Parts: sequence; C-alpha cells; structure tokens
Amino acid sequence: MQDRLKAFERLLNIMDNLRENCPWDKEQTLKSLRHLTLEEVYELSDSILNEDMKSIKGELGDLMLHLVFYSKIASESNSFDISDVLNEICDKLIHRHPHIYGDEKAKTAEDVLNKWEKLKLKEGRKSVLEGVPSSLPPLLKAYRIQEKAKGVGFEWEKREEVWDKVIEELNELKREVETEENTLKMEDEFGDLLFALTNYARFVGINPDDALERTNKKFISRFQYIETESAKDGFNIQNMSLDEMETYWLKAKYLENSND
Repeated sequence: MQDRLKAFERLLNIMDNLRENCPWDKEQTLKSLRHLTLEEVYELSDSILNEDMKSIKGELGDLMLHLVFYSKIASESNSFDISDVLNEICDKLIHRHPHIYGDEKAKTAEDVLNKWEKLKLKEGRKSVLEGVPSSLPPLLKAYRIQEKAKGVGFEWEKREEVWDKVIEELNELKREVETEENTLKMEDEFGDLLFALTNYARFVGINPDDALERTNKKFISRFQYIETESAKDGFNIQNMSLDEMETYWLKAKYLENSND
C-alpha cells in the first residue's frame, strides 16, 4: 500500500511542478485537454484489443496523468481537487453496492446491474437513459441505451425474438432500397437495422463495437497483404483486377487461419 501511495504522491508533485513551470502545461485548460484525453482513451482501447499488457500499462499512465491534470486545473479555481474526486467516487461506489456495504442481496451480475439502474432513478434521474453520454460513438451509444433499458425490464425474452426483429428491419430496408425514392427513409431503415443487430449482439453476449473493430483490423491486415505481396510479384494494385486481388485476399485469409 505504501508504495502505491508514494507513486501517486510522486505524480501529484510532478503535476504541480509542471503546471507552475512548464509553458505548455501552464496554458492548458479543461477544454484544451479534452481531445487529447479522447485520443488517449482510444490508444488504451487499441492496446486492450491487441492484448499488449506493456502498452496497456503505458496508456493507463497517460490517462491517469489526464485525470490528475483536470483535477489540478479545477483546484486553481477552488472548484474541486483530486481528493474531492477520489472521495466522491468512493462514496458513489459504497452507495451503489448495498449488497456489499449494506443489507441487500445480489446473487448475479445481472442482479447488480438492475439494482444500479433503480438506484440511479432514486438519485433524481428522470430517465434511465440520462446516464448515456450524448457524445458517445453511435454504435456504442446504441449498445448502452439497450443495456440501460434492459436494467428496468425492457427486454426481449428469447433470442429468436431478437433475431426476428433483425430480419424484419432487413426486409424493410430492402423494400426502401428497391424503391430508390427516399434516401432519408433508406437511412432511417438502415439505422433501425443497425440498432436491431446491436441488440442481437448484446443479447448473445457480443460487444458490437469490439466485434466491428476486430473486423476493421482484419480487413486492414488482409488489404495490406494484398498491397505488399502483389508488389513483390511485380503488380501495381491500382491496375489489378478484382479477381487478381481476391487471389491475394484468400492467401491472407488462409495464413490467418493457419496461425490460429
């Protein structure tokens, strides 16, 4: 414990020093750091998906710095400081875990999630959906909206019902595309289909954002294989036919499967 406290105190002292003496650090505001923090979160996300523990450690440090930085800036206007931040999250954790710090019971993780949503409503929220940040990426936002709704019982009972909804939305999209009359309506139906697919993914235990990012990485890897390997064979990818590129694509896919 003492080592952890010393390490955190060291970071706080360094932050104080940088804020006082570094020209760049002195100029930063809450808003100027915002986009940098988002970048750090995405870098951490990449490291997690790559299962790179050394990189995860480094990215967590970068993110920790940002949290301390925000608190330092806020303390200069007497809004709050890092101790206020830590005490508030501690209080929240204790309040939202009455099955640990109180007399309530929760046997499963789902029980815990359901209790959380009900507690949040008691805390003054008018809607369970208020806890979903408006600036979340749309796919992740859809996932969180559905999780929140599930927390108060708004949920399909069977997997087959969720899949039927996907097929229903797919058919509605096909009808709109075939008419080719209303682009906005096609967009609406496409959004409905994505929402239904996201819901199905959630229902069967898949995080759709993680799944899509894995597919992105897989596509990038295979496409870059086409570029590098075709160049070795004397081809210019811009002059290759789709069939020629498909040959290299299948080779890349085979190599992936053989390494699994």
